[in-house]
Amino acid sequence: MNEQGFLLNLIIFVSAAVMIVPLCVRFGLGSVLGYLLAGIVIGPWGLGVIGNVENILHFSELGVVFLLFLIGLELEPRKLWGMRKPILGTGSVQMGVTSLSLMGLLVLLDFPWQTALLIGLSLALSSTATSLQLLNEKQLLSTSMGRTGFAILLFQDISVIPIIALIPLLAIGVRIEAAEQIIPHTSGLLIVAVFIVIFLLGRFILQHIFRFVASTNLPEIFTALSLLLVCGLAYTMHQIGISMALGAFLGGVILADSQYRHALQSDIQPFKGLLLGLFFISVGMNINFALLLSQPLLIIALTVALVFGKAAVLYVIAIVAKIKHPQRALFAFLFSQSGEFAFILFAFAVNVGAITDTLSNTLILIVAMSMVMTPILMIIYDTCLSDKTATANPDPMQEIEQDNEVILVGFGRFGQVIGQLLALHNIHPTVIDNDPDHIARIQNFGYKTYYGDVLRQDVLHSIGAQRAKIIVLTGEGCESTNLAIDMIKREFPNLTIVARAHDRAHAKHLMNNGVTEVTRETFFSAVDMGKKTLRQMGIADAQVDAIAADYIQNDTETLLQQSQNRDDEKAR
Repeated sequence: MNEQGFLLNLIIFVSAAVMIVPLCVRFGLGSVLGYLLAGIVIGPWGLGVIGNVENILHFSELGVVFLLFLIGLELEPRKLWGMRKPILGTGSVQMGVTSLSLMGLLVLLDFPWQTALLIGLSLALSSTATSLQLLNEKQLLSTSMGRTGFAILLFQDISVIPIIALIPLLAIGVRIEAAEQIIPHTSGLLIVAVFIVIFLLGRFILQHIFRFVASTNLPEIFTALSLLLVCGLAYTMHQIGISMALGAFLGGVILADSQYRHALQSDIQPFKGLLLGLFFISVGMNINFALLLSQPLLIIALTVALVFGKAAVLYVIAIVAKIKHPQRALFAFLFSQSGEFAFILFAFAVNVGAITDTLSNTLILIVAMSMVMTPILMIIYDTCLSDKTATANPDPMQEIEQDNEVILVGFGRFGQVIGQLLALHNIHPTVIDNDPDHIARIQNFGYKTYYGDVLRQDVLHSIGAQRAKIIVLTGEGCESTNLAIDMIKREFPNLTIVARAHDRAHAKHLMNNGVTEVTRETFFSAVDMGKKTLRQMGIADAQVDAIAADYIQNDTETLLQQSQNRDDEKAR
């Protein structure tokens, strides 16, 4: 594709998204359905203005890769280990019951058992991209329902590796004569070796690379390093025959306890959103309407049967998992579609001769149709079945950051005193700092500090500012503090702001701008030095303390009055 063709395709994609997606959101159809409709409109069966649809689909899978990487960043290894029961329990039950049920039905329809098993395993997978996008839009990812659904999705993503390894074995008994030569599956030892190398890189080398790049204070280079990391992981995993998305997820898990985690999230998030949108558009473009129009009743019937069959299994799981009654139908609908990994599995199955190209095209169409059905089912649920009280007060799941009621910005000589005082009362704030060398030093003393810039609202979102109660700003610069306060008041009005003032004039400015608590950086140390001087003059301790207390009270009241009369010079 030449430069003009690439630029034209980019304009078409963006134009379709900008025109169609906001309309769908405005009318309550959701962004996912909007992207799918945009793909249908510009695809071969709509206006036909985009070619190379399959190539675009492969490229857009990077959106799923970035999504899984961000999910991995939210799961420290100990947290992932703590989720082993729901992952192995709920996830394995869903995969086992769904795939075996589909296999049994296909065997009754005279499919070879090998083909039936392959199709059953592939269709049992749900769409991580679709489900998580809808969970995020509905703010349900932090509920018990969202936690259970995430465990199922995670087990499915892990299952892709053994399914890929199994497909060539299933193809032995049903080999299609025209199939290409079997692709050799990757050695298990090679996979283990690659995982160990990635783990060691994440633990002992990447930290130093991130620290060096962050010390340059060039945010665009840090973003470039973030993209290089994700794409490099995806490419490496693809080369050894593993799902790119799962490789990115494991990379995210390895970096989940890194102090650069939140900065990585902030840098990757915009690319994830754009590429996920491109993925949904390409799915819409790949819907084969010729096949659909040739057998409309059969395709629609099979799609509906697949979606509601999976939904029935999921509803039973919701009962066993003790999900609240009003949310069981929502849970079943959210994960009832087949997923993006089915496209990869069916294409691989054709290459090794496990299924015919005609059957693969039919299955891919059914998968795409099932993904289109999910946002439609969400509309039906919201209109007819939703209990408005069910999601108004969701059950909080255990957050990745448990003690984030207080956010402490800056951990220098000023912030460290505050952090130690909080720790004495068993309050452990989420600490962010923008000096990588400083972070490396203080982590030697056991403090967990993240790299990030308080002026970026995406960083504050990633560390849970929307759930926190208090944010403490300890920075020295007046301008940066003022800018941070303006952004926090605009984006996080729920946060109580405690700020450090440079001097008396800055303190008055902060008080006038709604800062709840203001502390002048040298005031109390100067008062303390004054008290020591009075003691050296022979004045009794009790009298010194009383003098200091009166002075502090009087000065504080005067400062408050001056800030209230900022426009009246005579009164001040």
